[in-house]
Amino acid sequence: MFRKTNETKVMRDPVHGYIHVDYGIIWKCINTAWFQRLRRIRQLGGAHMVYHAADHTRFTHSLGVYEIVRRMVNEVPDLRDALDEKEKITVMLAGLLHDLGHGPYSHTFEKIIRGSHEEYTCRIIEEGTEITELLEAECPGLAKEVADVIRHTSKNPLLPQLVSGQLDADRMDYLLRDAYFTGTKYGEFDLERILRTLRVSDSKVVVKESGIYAVENYIMARYHMYWQVYYHPVCRSYESMLNSLFLRLQDLYRAGNMPVVPAGFRALAEARVLTLEEYFLLDEYTCGYGFAVLKDAEDPVVRDLASRVQDRRLFAYEENNADAVRRVQEALEGAGYDPRYYFAMDEVGQRPYVPYSNDGSAPIWIRVHGGEIKEISEASTIVSSLVNGPVLRDDRIFYPAEIKSLL
Repeated sequence: MFRKTNETKVMRDPVHGYIHVDYGIIWKCINTAWFQRLRRIRQLGGAHMVYHAADHTRFTHSLGVYEIVRRMVNEVPDLRDALDEKEKITVMLAGLLHDLGHGPYSHTFEKIIRGSHEEYTCRIIEEGTEITELLEAECPGLAKEVADVIRHTSKNPLLPQLVSGQLDADRMDYLLRDAYFTGTKYGEFDLERILRTLRVSDSKVVVKESGIYAVENYIMARYHMYWQVYYHPVCRSYESMLNSLFLRLQDLYRAGNMPVVPAGFRALAEARVLTLEEYFLLDEYTCGYGFAVLKDAEDPVVRDLASRVQDRRLFAYEENNADAVRRVQEALEGAGYDPRYYFAMDEVGQRPYVPYSNDGSAPIWIRVHGGEIKEISEASTIVSSLVNGPVLRDDRIFYPAEIKSLL
């Protein structure tokens, strides 16, 4: 039913060695303008301000997720036997396309547009784009079936678990890829061992008990990567300045004083739901040009914030407590800075593993000797301590480094 390519297409990859494509619909989707747009979206938002080599993109990550899913459905015997060809194609496409809806600077952008990348991803897949046309031409109804995997509403409960569960291709690729490009070795784990120990039981993807140590290592890799990379305060400083800049543009738009900006920035300043045509034009190339334009804006706040973003003049930061907030706000007032744009609070807490999360992702199941299926925190002392221990927090405040001498 699904046409294969004349020969297997291969792309070299620093994490997986090669990405293999042997279905025509996969290759066609990779070569669409929407998927190629992901070359212009960094994977890690502001982390390149900390880790200078972290310039890898959503494009490379999406290919990596596809490759892990492809291996799952072809190399894990239980999955290979449980899924028919259409289901395998559907879940491979979901892995490939799951991040189509990301905007510039990764998850930071979701705060600016007040929407999730998953919502835009499903719109791109279903609402008449080139992607939609290709999927529907290949198999009527395929676009919705792919989107349903991403929405966790697939008719086959196995499929979402492969793309966005607690032990999924998405997390496994970004941990290995982000560790590689940031040089943080503690983000690594034994992918091969996990794949070898995957099984299927009662519509659940489970891990043999002999693979529990590899899964523990994977969970600890997540733990370390969140605190050392994703929640790094310098990264959050950069992202707080991005938020302040777009907040100022939105305030100026409401006041009727909007500066000259690229078309995509105007849509963001209007704080409305973007059309897919507008969304397509928003990437980090567009933003870089926009920041350069705004460095010459008449409004002094826009001009200053755009300069800080483009030239890496980052906000300083310190622990969020009542005394620090009071001191910083007094110093800002004394120095003439508007705290609406020059003071930010960011509160983060993290558990590396939550058995039953609000996003619909499945927990990690372990098949112990004797065949009983247990959620991993019931089978692992290490994971149990992480689940039942305190939530670690790193709450910070951010402000211009120039006022540190006034504190």
